[in-house]
Amino acid sequence: MEPATDPMSRVRSIDTEITHVWMVRTFLKHCDEAEDDEDLRDIVRDLYDFILAVGPLDEVDDAAIYLKMAKKKLGKLRKATELYEAIQPEVSGHTNFVMAARSLRAAVDRIADAVAKPSPT
Repeated sequence: MEPATDPMSRVRSIDTEITHVWMVRTFLKHCDEAEDDEDLRDIVRDLYDFILAVGPLDEVDDAAIYLKMAKKKLGKLRKATELYEAIQPEVSGHTNFVMAARSLRAAVDRIADAVAKPSPT
C-alpha cells in the first residue's frame, strides 16, 4: 500500500509513530539505569523535545506548520536514536532495552519517511 502524501495524512502517520517514541521515552525515563547514565537522560530529553515541538494531533490547525517543525526537529530525534542504539548494549542487554531500540528505530524511520514525502501538486 502506497503511503499517503497529502499533508494531513502525513501528520496523522507521524502522530501514530509518536506513540511509539513516547512509550520508549517513558520506559527509558523510568528505568533504574537512567539514574546513573547521563546519555540516557539526554536521550529521554531529546525524544520529549520532538514530541513537544510537534504537539498533539488534535491541536494541529495547519499541517504544513506541523510538518515543517517535524522536519526541523528530525535531526535531533535521529541523533538521539543513534545514540541509544550505540549505548544500548552497554546499558543493558535485557530484551526490554533491545526491543526499545528496535521500536524507536522503526518509529523514527517511519517519521522520517512521512516528513520526506512531497505533497502532491
